[in-house]
Amino acid sequence: MTFPVSGVSTWVFLPPLVTFILGFFGAMAGITGAFLLLPFQMSVLGYVTPAVSATNLLYNLWAIPGALYRYIREGRMNWPLALVMTSGTIPGMFGGYLIRVFYLPDPRRFKALVGAVLLYLAGRLFSDLVRERGERGPVTRVTGIRLGIRYLSFDYGRRTYRIDPRPLFGLSLLVGLVGGAYGIGGGAILSPFCVAVLKLPVYAVASASLFTTLASSVAGVIFYSVGPSSGPETRPDWLLAALFGLGGLMGTYLGARLQKYIPERPIKVGLLLVVLFVGGRYLWQTLPLVFAWMQR
Repeated sequence: MTFPVSGVSTWVFLPPLVTFILGFFGAMAGITGAFLLLPFQMSVLGYVTPAVSATNLLYNLWAIPGALYRYIREGRMNWPLALVMTSGTIPGMFGGYLIRVFYLPDPRRFKALVGAVLLYLAGRLFSDLVRERGERGPVTRVTGIRLGIRYLSFDYGRRTYRIDPRPLFGLSLLVGLVGGAYGIGGGAILSPFCVAVLKLPVYAVASASLFTTLASSVAGVIFYSVGPSSGPETRPDWLLAALFGLGGLMGTYLGARLQKYIPERPIKVGLLLVVLFVGGRYLWQTLPLVFAWMQR
């Protein structure tokens, strides 16, 4: 099947199959797998124009609602945490869009950014794995939520978790910049940060991370669809995104539903290995550009 907007030619079953796998495992950690879907589109499908970022964001709009429905139904939706992260990522998305369109239109230069982001994610995942002790508490509802300018707290299980939301807001703003350029909603960075640095339980973070990704993806799709452009096509391929979204919707729904039954450590190890491989490969491909710059 050939998609006229992106020019991609592939088997019709391949896009939903890939996103089903990414969504299933990603939803358990509060991510959609979009940060791995972008390298797949660029390297396997040959979709390398700025519009690939918009298509990647559009995939999130299809994939996330099913998972959010499960988390809300189970009482594990952390609305204040989602509000803090979303208020930072959305304005950052516009800046990221401008960076992608006006400063990183060359796919080779863009791969350097992709590789750096992926290796950063690998570091966060590795830090998380080193810090955790492998203990698994009961999966319960998020209760006792309180939010102020200097504090955010909630009860989960038998513990009360309290953080300062201001650093998280600042990080969310930076994540929005990266996410707008990279074509992700930001949850792929914010979720590991909340778990590894803020030491929040992943079972209480996943829903807020997915909601942030959904909200910022809506903003990103709008920017790429109607925002200013320096020339290259930036509008998403809606048909290709729909196929990606079909697989992602089923995968994230099942992942969210089964999350409480599956230990998170094996999933994080698998994600760490994949992120290291893809990020390292992209940075390796940009080495000739670095050597050429050094010889000037």
